[in-house]
Amino acid sequence: MTEFLDNLLNFTNVVNGMIWWPLVIIMLFACGIYMTYQTRGIQFKHLITAIRLMFMSRKKSVTENTAGEITPFQALMTALAATVGNGNIAGVATAIIAGGAGAPFWMWITALFGMSTKFAEGMLGLKFRKQASDGEYYGGAMYYMEEGIPIKRLGKILAIWFSLAVMFMATFGSGNMAQSNSIALALKSNFSVDYGFTSLILFVLCIVILIGGIKRIASFSDKLVPAMIILYVGAGLVIIVTNLDLIPSILAEVIDSAFTFQAVGGGIAGHTIREALRFGVERGTLSSESGIGSCSIPAAASKGSEPVAQGLVAMMGTFIDTIIVCSMTTFVILSSGLHHQSGLDSVALTIPAFTNGLNSELGGTIVSISSAIFGFTTLIGWAYIGESGFRYLFKTVNVNIYRGIFCIFAALGALFQGQYLTIVWNFGGIANAFMAIPNIIALFFLGKVVKEATSDYFNRLNSKQLSNPFGD
Repeated sequence: MTEFLDNLLNFTNVVNGMIWWPLVIIMLFACGIYMTYQTRGIQFKHLITAIRLMFMSRKKSVTENTAGEITPFQALMTALAATVGNGNIAGVATAIIAGGAGAPFWMWITALFGMSTKFAEGMLGLKFRKQASDGEYYGGAMYYMEEGIPIKRLGKILAIWFSLAVMFMATFGSGNMAQSNSIALALKSNFSVDYGFTSLILFVLCIVILIGGIKRIASFSDKLVPAMIILYVGAGLVIIVTNLDLIPSILAEVIDSAFTFQAVGGGIAGHTIREALRFGVERGTLSSESGIGSCSIPAAASKGSEPVAQGLVAMMGTFIDTIIVCSMTTFVILSSGLHHQSGLDSVALTIPAFTNGLNSELGGTIVSISSAIFGFTTLIGWAYIGESGFRYLFKTVNVNIYRGIFCIFAALGALFQGQYLTIVWNFGGIANAFMAIPNIIALFFLGKVVKEATSDYFNRLNSKQLSNPFGD
């Protein structure tokens, strides 16, 4: 069994590396640049508008008379529930160890261009959404692939491909088992909670929340996601403020490492631009999910009749996830200097970095609590995303079957400890790539649709033709 797992680990390492470098990395950058061009730099030009709409959408009265299941803010929080996970805690640390201190630079660049991609995904998700016989609204990237791409057979193939990748990612990849494992590990190491007990609690909680559908998931995310971000970012800000003098040297290290063309030694000093670029983009995408189409699924359930407004709110997900939360992890780790020590990786690097930064065991406790909460919200967010892939592929099959399978694997993930957990993260990376490929192809086909809708919306908004930016 050990030999099989060793071979599987090596195989997934190779496949993951081959898919991401250079194919998916080039596709993600190309799509981000293309969408930035089509939207005239919407992530820069209309960032303030997006922030204003995000806060406005918290008021249920703004969209109470429009069609949909959840508010735009709840759609954003549901998407963030799936993105602001252990990729922000463990993923950033892993990117720095694997790609050097320059990896976060490429995470930031990926995020800046990825914001326009995320905008397009959210916008198209609402534009091509469906309404079930019971009146519920649903949708996602698979629907804008099938209906938006003019070559219908290609659109159908890409939609099936995407849906299969979504289900795989949500059930077996880093959207499920890796998260429940991180939860169990955090609770065990800091609070001595037995793995089996955590597994049972996760199973019960997942069942209770998922059985309530998107409205219960959104209500859960709406309350917990902002709180967990404030807790984690707050701790990071305290460390940054107390180490302001280190910021120039940290930024210099990040930029220098991001453009190092020749390895000069072992350990972190041996990384080149290739490793920094590959792991920065891969982990950045795993964290923010810009380009893989997942945010289009909760966006489709959002209340409102203006797709561009939903796209602007969705775009904030990448900004919050990578530009804010991942940056906190980056500065805390690099200010600690622990990334130069061998043997530290993932959460095992982030916890002592926060502990040292706060000069208290409270730092490790905050990371552990954040890891557990981030992991659970990611579980719930990805459950709904995977459920949408199941619904597309098996239209007449009761969706509770998928929910049960998801909860079983979430429980199993809490019991799966050791070095072979990397296999699950590799599966997640592979699934992310297989989600990104059909999604990016679709976005290139639909670029003009995004451009025309964006131009029309801002013309109406600027000429005061819209009494409600989310639609009437």
